[in-house]
Amino acid sequence: MPRCLLTVVTLSAGLLSAQSVFNVKNYGATGHKAGNARTAIQQTIDACGKAGGGTVYIGPGEYTTGQLHLRSGVRLYLEAGATLFASLDGAQFDPAPKSALISGEDLHDIAIEGRGTLDGQSSYEWHPNNFTDYYILSNQHLMEATGKPLMRPFPHGFGHEKIYPRLVLLLRCNDVRITGLKFLRSRSWTINPYACKRLLIDGVYIYSSQKEGVWADGIDPDGCQDVRISNSTVETGDDALVFYSADIWGPALPVENVTVTNCRFSSASSAIKFCDGNSNAIRRVNIDNVVITNSNRGIAFMVFDGGIVEDVVLSNLTIETRRFDWFWWGDGDPLHFNIKRRSEVDGNKRANEPAAGKIRNVIIQNVIAHGTGASVINGHPDSWLEGVRLDNVKLFVSSDASAPYEHTATALTVREMRGLRMSNVEIDWEKPFAATWSNGLSLDQVKDAVLDRVEVHPAPGSKSQPVLLTDVEGLK
Repeated sequence: MPRCLLTVVTLSAGLLSAQSVFNVKNYGATGHKAGNARTAIQQTIDACGKAGGGTVYIGPGEYTTGQLHLRSGVRLYLEAGATLFASLDGAQFDPAPKSALISGEDLHDIAIEGRGTLDGQSSYEWHPNNFTDYYILSNQHLMEATGKPLMRPFPHGFGHEKIYPRLVLLLRCNDVRITGLKFLRSRSWTINPYACKRLLIDGVYIYSSQKEGVWADGIDPDGCQDVRISNSTVETGDDALVFYSADIWGPALPVENVTVTNCRFSSASSAIKFCDGNSNAIRRVNIDNVVITNSNRGIAFMVFDGGIVEDVVLSNLTIETRRFDWFWWGDGDPLHFNIKRRSEVDGNKRANEPAAGKIRNVIIQNVIAHGTGASVINGHPDSWLEGVRLDNVKLFVSSDASAPYEHTATALTVREMRGLRMSNVEIDWEKPFAATWSNGLSLDQVKDAVLDRVEVHPAPGSKSQPVLLTDVEGLK
C-alpha cells in the first residue's frame, strides 16, 4: 500500500527534520520518461495535502506528466537529476487559459523547490507572417523596405486549438516559495502568479530560445504583493521579468512591495518590463544589483491601459542591448518609457477606454548601458511624466552592421516631462558608427528640468548639435 514515510531524511538542499515525506515512487511513479506519471504524482500530492502537509519527494529520473494541482501545505521537491517533462498530449491539461504543468488556486504555505528541472518541451515552426501586430508595425515596414521575407516563429501547431501550458500558474496563493530549480522551454509564460502574497523566487534558472521562444516569458507577477526575486538567471525569448496589473485572472490588482536583487536577465524582447497591460498600479519596486545582457530592450516602462507606475528605484545595473529579429518588441534600446492609450497603438476605438495612465517618481542610478538602439523617455500629451531622475548614468550607443536596418538618430530623447533630474550623466558613441546618428540628447516639451554635470558627446560624422532643446521651460 502506498504510504507516507515519517522520518528524518537528507536531501541535497538540506536536512528535513522529522516531517512527513511522500515519495512519488511509493505511489507508482517509475522515473521513466516513456510512462505517464501524472496519476502517481497527483495522488502523492493529494495524500500529502490530506495529511496536513509535508514534502512530496521526486527522486532522480525522468517523469512525463500533465497538469498537477498543488495543495496547501505541500512542498514539491525535485531532487538533483529529476526532470518533470510537460506532456505533449493536450488532453493531459486543464482547458486554456488555466493549463499549466504545476498549478494552484487559493492555497497557502506551498513550495516548489529542489535542484531538479521542469521542462515544457516547447517546439516552434517558422512561417511567413500572416497578421498585423500594431505594436511592432514600424519594424514590419522597415523589413518590408528591405525586400526580405517576413518570417517568424510560432509554437508548433499554433492556430489548431493546441494547448500551450505555462510551467507554473498560481492564483490567489499566500506564502509561496519557488527556489533552486531549472525551468526550461516553457510553451507559454514560465512562472505566472496572480494575486499572490508573500512570494519568494530565489536561485532559479529559466531558459527559452531567444531566437524562437515567442510568448515564453520568464517571470510574470500579476497583482502580487510582497514579492522577492533574487539570485536568479532568466534567459528568454520573450520578456524576462514582467510586472502586470491586468484583469486576465480576475480584477486588476496592484503590484506592490517588490524587491529584485542579484539577478541576470537576457531577453529577445524586454529584460525588465513594467507592462503595458497595467489597468491599476505597479508601485514600490526596488531593483538592485542586476546585470542585463544580450537583450532587445533593457528596462521598459509601458502604460497603455490607464494604470499607474510610481515609486520605483533601479540601481547598480549594467545593461547590454542589441537589435533582435523584427518581430520582437524593442530595438536594441537600453531605456524605454511610453504612455499611450491602447487605441492610439492599434487604432481600435474602445467603449469607456480609460484616460492615459501615469508614470511618476522613478529613480535610475548607478547604471552603465551599452546599446545599439535609441533610448526614449516619453510621456503623453494628456499625462506628462513626473519626477524621473537619472543619477550617475553612462549611456553608450553603437550600431549593428549585421542588422537589416538602422534608424537610430538620437541617443536619448526625453519628451513630455515635468521635474526631470539628470546628475552625473554621460552620453557617448561607440564603433561601429552609423550615418543616421544626430543628437546625443533631445529634450522636447520638458518643464522644470535640472541638468547637473551632464556630458553629451557629438555623434561621429554628424553636424547636429549634441543637445537639442525644443519647447523647454525652467531649465537649470
